[in-house]
Amino acid sequence: MSSAAELQKAIFAALGANGALAALVGTRILDHAPANVAFPYIIFGRTSVYDWSTGTESGTEQTFTLHVWSRGKGKKEALAIMDLVRETLHDGALALEGHVLVNLRLEFSEARYDERNEAHHGAMRFRAVTEPA
Repeated sequence: MSSAAELQKAIFAALGANGALAALVGTRILDHAPANVAFPYIIFGRTSVYDWSTGTESGTEQTFTLHVWSRGKGKKEALAIMDLVRETLHDGALALEGHVLVNLRLEFSEARYDERNEAHHGAMRFRAVTEPA
């Protein structure tokens, strides 16, 4: 399986295993949000994969985005969810089948009110480097 698919699988597992995060979003950590999904929730957004190989080692660099959606009063709920996601993933030691996670870092995060969806939207971009096992 590709390193990107394995990484996404490990991220879903790590986020789902965080009890404090589950208390806020339940099982609503999704690859795609169905119509009428209850708030708050997290969606796995864009993933980009780049060759990170050297002359002697194979590897990939991946950037991926997680989107947090909340209809809580103010940004407090969205920011709390984003903090728990960061605590779970930043410098995390996730196990990938067939691959090794070299590092996983939060590169950027932003929280804002989305008028069109009448909800607070948090965007978090992470960077991961993986190598074949």
